[in-house]
Amino acid sequence: MRNLVVFNHISLDGYFVDVHGSMMWAHGGRSTTDDEWNAFVAGNASGEGTLLFGRITYDLMVSYWPTPMAKQNDAAVAERMNALPKVVFSRTLDKAAWNNTKLVKGELTSEVRKMKNEAGEGMVILGSGSIVSQLAQEGLIDSYQFVVNPTVLGKGRSMFEGVKDKMSLKLTKTRAFSNGNVFLSYDLVA
Repeated sequence: MRNLVVFNHISLDGYFVDVHGSMMWAHGGRSTTDDEWNAFVAGNASGEGTLLFGRITYDLMVSYWPTPMAKQNDAAVAERMNALPKVVFSRTLDKAAWNNTKLVKGELTSEVRKMKNEAGEGMVILGSGSIVSQLAQEGLIDSYQFVVNPTVLGKGRSMFEGVKDKMSLKLTKTRAFSNGNVFLSYDLVA
């Protein structure tokens, strides 16, 4: 069975996007001066598997990662983002033009259940709060990885909006960086 992981930045007050739906606050100038953080980011980018997106996150990612600016600013991450297989879940997109991207219009939870039962590498959800909350409620996400940024947004969206039932998680890893970011990894307790 394939493993499904969420990887997202969250603010100190628990939001993954600000009131405008932007994640840009998580990618500020602090990180560029922290070699340990930069090595962590590059290490994550070297992973394998399939990236899963909702339509909004897909639109954000496809507008940046295939561009010359992304290749100039972060060549290693851009190379992996463009090369890895990707799945976008959307009822409104007509096509997914980004390299190695499959468009899935079917019912989210049943499609992800099928994907988890297929052979292959793991899957990672980036951003995509609406699909995170739906899949979390169904117990389909195995691990949650967060980078807590030392930023308070005041308002925004939690990726767990709409989750009705309590979820128990077990802390499996922590790592603090000199730029103030803290990596936290949790597994779902069955």
